[in-house]
Amino acid sequence: MRGPHDVGGLEEGPVDTTTHELAFWEKQIDGLRGVIGAKGIVVSHENRRAVEQLGHDAYERLAYYERWTATLQRQMIEKGYLTQDEIDARVAQVRQRLAETGELELSPEEDAKCGKAPT
Repeated sequence: MRGPHDVGGLEEGPVDTTTHELAFWEKQIDGLRGVIGAKGIVVSHENRRAVEQLGHDAYERLAYYERWTATLQRQMIEKGYLTQDEIDARVAQVRQRLAETGELELSPEEDAKCGKAPT
C-alpha cells in the first residue's frame, strides 16, 4: 500500500519551490529536533517513520513543520518523556497567554484541532 509520503509517479502537478521566511515556532521546532537528535533521544529514521505513520488525512492536512510537531509530540509520549496530560496542560497555558495578549486568532476549524494529536 502506498504511504501518504510516497507520491513518486503520481500526477500531482507542479511542485511549489518558492521559499518562505520561517515563523518563529518553525525555527523552534527545527532547533528542538536538532537538540533531541544530538542527544540521541530520537534518531532520523524514527522521525521518518513517525511522519510516514501520520496517515493520509493528517499528512495532507498538515504543513511540513506541523508534521514535525505532531510526530515529536507522539514520540515524546511513546518514549516516556512527556504525557498527553502534560502536553495538554502546557498547550492550555500558552493558549490562555496568547488569548490574553490578543495574539491567538484561530478559525473555528483551527481551534477545534489545536492541541490534539492526529490519529
